This record gives sequence, C-alpha cells and structure tokens, in this order.
Amino acid sequence: MKSIFYVALVMCILTSCEKPKKIGFVNNSTVINDYQEKKDLETKYQVKEESFRKRADSIGRAFQIEVQSTQSIAQKASQQKAQELMGGLQQKQQLLQQQMQFEQQELTQAFQNDIDSVIVKVKDFVKDYGITNGYTYILGTSDAASTVMYGTDENDLTKTILDALNANYKKD
Repeated sequence: MKSIFYVALVMCILTSCEKPKKIGFVNNSTVINDYQEKKDLETKYQVKEESFRKRADSIGRAFQIEVQSTQSIAQKASQQKAQELMGGLQQKQQLLQQQMQFEQQELTQAFQNDIDSVIVKVKDFVKDYGITNGYTYILGTSDAASTVMYGTDENDLTKTILDALNANYKKD
C-alpha cells in the first residue's frame, strides 16, 4: 500500500515539474497584409501593371489607326484584295491579343511567385521566433479560416511578430 502511495507521489511531483507549454497565435491576414515587404511588392507590381496597360493601350490605338487605314485602302481595292487585307488584320489582331494575354499571365505569375516567397519568409520568421522565444505552438488565424476561436491578448503575437518582421525587413 505504501509503495502505491510513493509511486503516486513521485508521479505527481514529476508531472508538476513539467514545463507548461507556451502557446501564442497570430492573425495571418494582418501579418501578411501589413508586412512592409508585401506592401512594397504590391506597389512594384502596380507600377508594372500600369506600364503594361499603357503599352497595351498604345498598341491598341496604333492597331486601330492601321485598321482604319487598311479599311480605306480595302474600299478602293478589288474584293479579293480587300479580303486579303482584312484577313491579314484579323491575324495581326489575334497575334496582338495572344501577346498581350501572355505578357499579362507572365506578370500575374511573377507577382504570385513573389507573394508566395513573402509568405514562406513570414512562416520561417514565425517558426524562428517561436523557437527563439520558447513557444511550443504558434497558431495562425484569419477571418477566412478562424483556427483560434479565442485567445487572450497576452497570447496574441500578431503585433509583436509584425513589428519584428518589419524591423528585420528594414535592416535588409
């Protein structure tokens, strides 16, 4: 009977000595959207997108002028010649549309790759932060996927991590 008591006492002592798990959480949306590197990246791509739009508009206006010129020539030409001229314009229009679509897709893909890189960087930073600061878990939440239903303000690491991320970004 005494041995059972001693075993129970030892078990209680050992479990009471166990270090409590340190858990925190971050709002993923806030961290990503307010991270300065992401904001800079969006600005960079907005400039590229605007430049692309201006160039596409310029090419479109030049093509419209060419269409008008070709139509006036086609009106004076034979029917066969007019069909050849208009067929050539249709081919050129298709090529221009394909080229613009390809360039738009390239721009979109480059932006997505850069955003993915930023997200990986944030995840790695949070992991390193957790290891450095002795966290067992750092959970992520957002409005779209609320994995943390409730957490005290002292466990909310969103601002702390965001500030550290932005300070680290400014150093680079």
